[in-house]
Parts: sequence; C-alpha cells; structure tokens
Amino acid sequence: MMTRFALTVVRHGETRFNKEKIIQGQGVDEPLSETGFKQAAAAGVFLTNVQFTHVFSSDLTRTKQTTCGILEKSKFCKDMTVKYDSRLRERKYGVAEGRALGEMRAMAKAAGEECPVFTPSGGETLDQVKMRGKDFFEFLCQLILKETGQKGQFSQGAPSNSLETSLAKIFPLGKHCFSEFNSDGGAPGLAASVLVVSHGAYMRSLFGYFLTDLKCSLPASLSKSELSASPNTGISVFIVNFEKGREAQPTVQCVCMNLQEHLNRVTEMC
Repeated sequence: MMTRFALTVVRHGETRFNKEKIIQGQGVDEPLSETGFKQAAAAGVFLTNVQFTHVFSSDLTRTKQTTCGILEKSKFCKDMTVKYDSRLRERKYGVAEGRALGEMRAMAKAAGEECPVFTPSGGETLDQVKMRGKDFFEFLCQLILKETGQKGQFSQGAPSNSLETSLAKIFPLGKHCFSEFNSDGGAPGLAASVLVVSHGAYMRSLFGYFLTDLKCSLPASLSKSELSASPNTGISVFIVNFEKGREAQPTVQCVCMNLQEHLNRVTEMC
C-alpha cells in the first residue's frame, strides 16, 4: 500500500541580523524584524486556503514567530498545535555565531577551505546537519505511516482529496505533479499535508539530501539558481511517496522550490 503526503517547507522571516549579514546559527536567538513579520503574514495569506494536517517548527524564536504569523492567516489551521522540534534548528556555527559573515569567510580562508564546507570551532559539520534532517524526515514518514494505519485506508478518501485540491489551487506545478501520480488510477490520495518552518542552511542541507540520496525529481522549469539558499519565507513543496517496509526508500517529487511570489505583497522589502 502506497502512502503519499505533501511537505511544505518555509524559511523563517527576516531578522535584523539577516539584514546585517550576521551569523545566528543556534546560539543567537534573534526575533523577526518588522519586515520579517510582514513576510510571515504575506506567506500566511498566500497559504491561507491550504489544509495542513501537521505543523512542525524549529524551536528558535524566529521560526516560532514565523509559524505563528502563517497560522494566524489560515482558514483551517488557526488553532492547530505546533510541534517544536530541535532537529529543525539552524546549523550550529560555534565560534562564528554573532559574527559577521565576512569574518567566517576569513576563518574559512585561513583554514584553506570554502565557506559552506568550513566548520567553525564548536560548529556542526555539513554531514551532521544532513543527519539531523534525515532523522526528522524518517520520523515524519513513520509518523504518517502509523497514523494512516490507525485511520484505515478507507476513511481517508474524502479528506485526502481536499488536501490535494487545496494545494493544487495555489501551486501551478501541483496539478501536473498530482495528475502524473494519479495517471495509473492506482495512486492513493494524500494521507497528510505537513507544514515545516525552518532555516536557510538547514533547508539547503535537507533539499540536498532529497536530491542526492533520494533522487528527488525536479520540475522542468526549475533553474539552478533556485537550488541555492532560500529567501526569507521562501516556500518549497514536495510530494513524498513511500510504502511500508524499511527496504524501500521514499520517492520525493519537488513541486516548487524557494517560491517567493507572496513577497511582492511586502512593500518595504530591503
């Protein structure tokens, strides 16, 4: 039995330190700036009609505030319980936290390394960040598999169609994605629609895991530039398919990555 769910991943809104290019990581828990709150509200308006069944957020202030800003605008999810998960935190940058990005670049250069690969003292390696993302993703798959099993395969038909419809109305590539999966008539509806609010470097690592390890398929229209760091409140949507059994890896299809149409509503962009 194939289980399918939608995964919508949003980066937090802008903080003062984002604007000033100061590294926050996990140790600098800066709140959203005025622009950041506007971005979160704009993302919420954009996602207002999407029916989410689960909401997860990093437990840092900037992601908590963004999640709250999104849910406040939701027609269906205003009263949903948010699960805060430390596995969704930003990459830990150790001694570089609270310092300018230029300083970390200088540290990397002194160590004879490039910045993204460089690990400051006390920071996490890229592999460690990837393992956190993999751990969270596998937990999510198991959670949905368990819940789907408890509901029973017959009871999920009608709600799953509405989950699918609510996404397809907003994401133009969604229609193609869904019809492709349903072309044989045997693919089930969505068992869940999950919202995750996290951080730039963490999301880049998670998406890298999807692309490299899980061979995630991308829309033909997606340019390479969109695979770089997400803008503040950039929205990415994936459809995950998996079968019960540990041997089979999930298959992931990207509907859109780092979408930022909603930011056109934010007038005071910097």
